[in-house]
Amino acid sequence: MMSTSQTPRLKLPEEFSTTGSANPIRVRDAKLRKHADYQRVYKATRKQFSTSMAWFAVDRTGAQATAQRAGVETRAFEGDATSGPRVGLTVGKVLGKAHERNRIKRRLREIVRCHIEELPDGVDLILHPKRSVMTMEFGKLDAEVLRIFRQAATQVGKAAAGNSKRPASGTRDIS
Repeated sequence: MMSTSQTPRLKLPEEFSTTGSANPIRVRDAKLRKHADYQRVYKATRKQFSTSMAWFAVDRTGAQATAQRAGVETRAFEGDATSGPRVGLTVGKVLGKAHERNRIKRRLREIVRCHIEELPDGVDLILHPKRSVMTMEFGKLDAEVLRIFRQAATQVGKAAAGNSKRPASGTRDIS
């Protein structure tokens, strides 16, 4: 039997941060939750492909500015335009039975938790894994998700730079 001085101390949730940053991103805050948010991401971007999953990424702040210029109501954006990145997972029934889908989600959630700080603030990302994710080595899956995060960050950065140069639709540049 272990004495009290030898028992391992339980870690508090704030001690699980993978980086030493002063403001770590909480995984609970990094999830896409509402159906409207998923639909907004699907409408605002095109599907991208990698070897074991498809993904969608959009910058909330850029999408909000575009919607405001077009005169579209931006209720879906209220309060979250400047918050940290959010990631959504969609694992449909076509990928297997419930226990197989749950395993895929657990694996992806752990990888997202470890690498969420690779995404810039204000980015929404949706991952659509393929069935091969279930049997893929964890290290390879980790590397692929990290590559997707970096690719999404550069893609969103380029889109944001392009949006700032374009005038609003319906306006003319009188120079």
